[in-house]
Amino acid sequence: MRPSPTRRTVLTATAASAAALTATGTAEAAPASADRPPATAQRPTRELRALLREIDAARIEATVRRLVSFGTRHTLSVQDDPDRGIGAARDWLLAELNSCAAASGGRMRAELQSYVQEPAPRIPTATKITNVVATLRGSVTPERVYVVSGHYDSRVTDVMDATSDAPGADDDASGVAVVLELARVMAKRRPASTIVFAAVAGEEQGLFGSAYLAQQLKAAGTDVQGMFTNDIVGSATADDGTRDPYTIRLFTEGVPSSETPEQAALRRSVGGENDSATRQLARFVRDVADNDATGMRVRVIYRRDRYLRGGDHIPFLERGYPAARFTEPAEDFAHQHQNVRVDDTGKQYGDLPEFCDFPFTARVAKVNAAALWTLAQAPGTPKNPRIITSNLTNSTSLTWARGPEPDLAGYEVVWRETTSPEWTHVLPVGDATTHEVDLSKDNVFFGVRAVNRSGLRSPVAFPSPQS
Repeated sequence: MRPSPTRRTVLTATAASAAALTATGTAEAAPASADRPPATAQRPTRELRALLREIDAARIEATVRRLVSFGTRHTLSVQDDPDRGIGAARDWLLAELNSCAAASGGRMRAELQSYVQEPAPRIPTATKITNVVATLRGSVTPERVYVVSGHYDSRVTDVMDATSDAPGADDDASGVAVVLELARVMAKRRPASTIVFAAVAGEEQGLFGSAYLAQQLKAAGTDVQGMFTNDIVGSATADDGTRDPYTIRLFTEGVPSSETPEQAALRRSVGGENDSATRQLARFVRDVADNDATGMRVRVIYRRDRYLRGGDHIPFLERGYPAARFTEPAEDFAHQHQNVRVDDTGKQYGDLPEFCDFPFTARVAKVNAAALWTLAQAPGTPKNPRIITSNLTNSTSLTWARGPEPDLAGYEVVWRETTSPEWTHVLPVGDATTHEVDLSKDNVFFGVRAVNRSGLRSPVAFPSPQS
């Protein structure tokens, strides 16, 4: 184990320095910049690169076009027609996920998850809402779960119009296509932890399907350590024609939606507004997916979602799960929530597949795959991290609970200036559950992450004060 840095070494080496702190054999420092990854970045493994190479833009395109072919997938549309409506889309999705499961050697199971939604805003009569879900059970720590979703319902200008053609190619056949492609590629592999692939319904009517899925997981006491929704990930072209085909936005809340008054008081006391579990999940995505293996830049947005919009990650956030939303870099609103039509200037409206960029969506799938696969193979986020505050001192003592993983190698303490968005220093501390750093807890933010014998790191856990 390397010794901890001293206050002297840290005070003479700012977080902007790219050099390692080597005077005492101490912590590595690799501050993030436009052309340098964060100190916590993880290079893709050979296994991950092989997985990413299997993601196929042509398959993603075929999925989008097949979903569009059902005419409308409105939540209130017909459910018993084999060719049109949300019921036909539901049955096709189940068949596709069953096909993926058939290649899994019994590790994946696909199912319909249904309930009856009583009348509510945008639901005029009792309506059956069905999620299509496939679960790939982990082989080592199956109790730890990660979820990826897209919503398969669609809409036009009038959110209550359940009969007009609502192709929903970008919003959100593109996200469902990402989910199906991930299920296909991962079903043949053995993740250490469990991954849930979900095509949810009822999003446009009020996030009903994802709320039901999140509540079912919560009621079962499921340890969901990360959730991603892919919603509107089909195009890299903005409404003015500009393109940004190598960027994906990741929306991540700071102050937790599930925060209690007591938790809020604690957060305010330590300044943890930028250190929710969701923000740590977002940093992890950048660490593992913003690189040459995906060919993408992950633009983390410090917001829960866009103005006037919401997505299927929100019900997970409301139940205390870390969750974030992937969305294309700049939207063209002529191709979302619009009736299919051509106006008197010749402008085409409607969410049609010809306005999608399928190689872009395949790269978004690679970002998802890099994050999910690394999460599933790495140790879980450390539990019960604490920063000891019983005495006035200029050093910092940290504690945490040891994880259950059989291949756990140890832990790393990370820190950054309070004004920095990224972790800038990493200190290996070995297979321990406590460590003292000769730095003042008043001046920097600390975190802890786990490492396994393959060198994979968990997301960072942000410590709470313990007197």
